[in-house]
Amino acid sequence: MKHLLLSAVAAASLILPAHGAEPAPIPSPGEMAAAAAASDWIAIAPSDLLVMDLAPDAKGKTRRVVIQLMPAPFSQGWIGNIRKLAAAHWWDGTSVNRVQDNYVAQWGDATEKKALPAGLAAMTESEYVVSRAGAGGWHAARAMHNSAPIIPDPYASTQALWGWPVGHGKDGELWPVHCYGAVGVGRNMSPDTGSGAELYTVIGHAPRHLDRNIAVVGRVISGIEHLSSLPRGTGALGFYEDAAERVAIASIRVATELPAADQPRFEYLSTESDSFARYADARQNRRDPFFITPAGGADICNIPVPMRPVPVK
Repeated sequence: MKHLLLSAVAAASLILPAHGAEPAPIPSPGEMAAAAAASDWIAIAPSDLLVMDLAPDAKGKTRRVVIQLMPAPFSQGWIGNIRKLAAAHWWDGTSVNRVQDNYVAQWGDATEKKALPAGLAAMTESEYVVSRAGAGGWHAARAMHNSAPIIPDPYASTQALWGWPVGHGKDGELWPVHCYGAVGVGRNMSPDTGSGAELYTVIGHAPRHLDRNIAVVGRVISGIEHLSSLPRGTGALGFYEDAAERVAIASIRVATELPAADQPRFEYLSTESDSFARYADARQNRRDPFFITPAGGADICNIPVPMRPVPVK
C-alpha cells in the first residue's frame, strides 16, 4: 500500500505543472499597439508632415526631425503661415537658439531681422481654442462625442480625437494640449500671438499651463532626440548666449516638396478604434509583468498615440 501511495504521489507530481501552468503574460501597451490590425492604422498625408534637417552633428551624422501638423479646425491660421514659411524656404540658415532644461527647444531667426514672406495671417487669442459654433467646431465636437472615452485629467476633460490629445470645456470649447513633443508658436506678451516663424517643441514634463495661452500647431513624431539632447542654454530662459552655440538649420520643408524617395511616411493608431481603447486602458492600468499595482488612471499626456514609420516602397 505504501508503494502504491508513493507511486500515486509521484504520478500526481508529474501532471502538476500541466494543471498549475502559469498563464501567458499580459502584453504591454506597446505590444498591444503592435498587435493592432492593419486596418486600425491611419496613414499621415505627406502634406501634413514638416521635415526639419539640422546641420550634421560633430561626427557628420545627419539630424532629421519630422513634425506632424495639426488637422483642421485647430490652429489653422498659424499652420497656414508655417506652410508659407516652408514654401519660401524661410527657415534655411536659421537656427535652434534656445534649449531650456525640462521645458522646450526653440528655433527661428536669432537676429529677429529676417524679413517674413508676404501674406502671412495675423491671429487673435480667441483662435487658441475652437468653439462649437466656429468653423469646423461642430464637426469636431460631434466627433468628440463619438470618440474615445473621456480620460480623467487634472487640468480639463480630455480625449483623444483624430489621433491627437484634445481638451474640452463645459462651454463646448476644444483645444490641443501641450504634451511631450508638442510644437507651439513662440510669441511676445499678449495680445501678440506669434506668426509661426518662431517655433518650439516640448522636451520635458508636459507644460499644461500653456494650454490655451499659446498656439499648438503640431508634434514631433520622429527625431526629437536631436533637439532634446542638445546642450542647455546658459542665458535667461535657456537661450544660447554665444552665437557659436546655436544649432544651424539646413532646411525645413513640407514633405511633399521633397523627392518621393526622401519623403518620410508614418501611420498612427486610430484613436477611434477598439485597439486604441485597449491600449489606453492598459496605459492607465499597467498589468504587464513588471508592474505590481495599477495606477488606476493617467493624464492624457501619458497616453501617447502610437506611431510607426512606413517603409518607402
